[in-house]
Amino acid sequence: MLKIALSGCNGRMGRAITDICEKKENMKIVAGFDVNAVKLADFPVYADPMEYTGGADVVIDFSNVSCTDSLLKYCLENRTPVVICTTGHSPEQLAQIGAAATQIPVFRSGNMSVGINLLMDLLRKCGSVLGDGYDVEIIEKHHNQKLDAPSGTALMLADAVAEALPYKAEYTYDRHERREKRPQHEIGIHAVRGGTIVGEHTVIFAGRDEIIELKHTALSREVFAVGAVDAAAFLAEQTKAGLYDMSHVIAAK
Repeated sequence: MLKIALSGCNGRMGRAITDICEKKENMKIVAGFDVNAVKLADFPVYADPMEYTGGADVVIDFSNVSCTDSLLKYCLENRTPVVICTTGHSPEQLAQIGAAATQIPVFRSGNMSVGINLLMDLLRKCGSVLGDGYDVEIIEKHHNQKLDAPSGTALMLADAVAEALPYKAEYTYDRHERREKRPQHEIGIHAVRGGTIVGEHTVIFAGRDEIIELKHTALSREVFAVGAVDAAAFLAEQTKAGLYDMSHVIAAK
């Protein structure tokens, strides 16, 4: 039985993960961490992870970047692997996560969807084939409650393209103050926030007289919850400290 501690348990993604785990016989959520420490399911909820002493095989984090410090402290002190699905970390927090990965197994991804991670491979292929003959633009759409912009997924997709391009790309997030032609070596990244959009990402390769678009649309949050649970099952089996991502989960399958 895989024992899971769920950080951000009372949020939308936390509730989706709870629903999935309740249907599985081989895993159980034994504790929840949430700033809103209200019990909504069949496990205790703590505002501070350090208040929980019952132990867990792995932690899944779908909370907020403000909880990162306390969560890493709990995981390091208890030698508990952690799946970090939260996005919007500062450079300092990313450094903390990297340091934690030298001591415990840490899984981190800006998007838990298998489809998004497959899209990243396709983008690398496009970048290597199309080279500097096409302008790259990324448009991401999310619900009006999302806090960070651009999304962590949009940055992941931009990084995947940039890896394969023959030039060092400049990420451009806003052009309203610029009065000049589009520089050739930039990747434009644009955020849309509205309604209840779960997640939509479109990558545009605009060339001379042709346009190539690659698009991923998430129709429900369950696709991310399933990926997080799969990542937790994978990470709990890792005996070596290190930084893991969805490519390791896909390879293991």
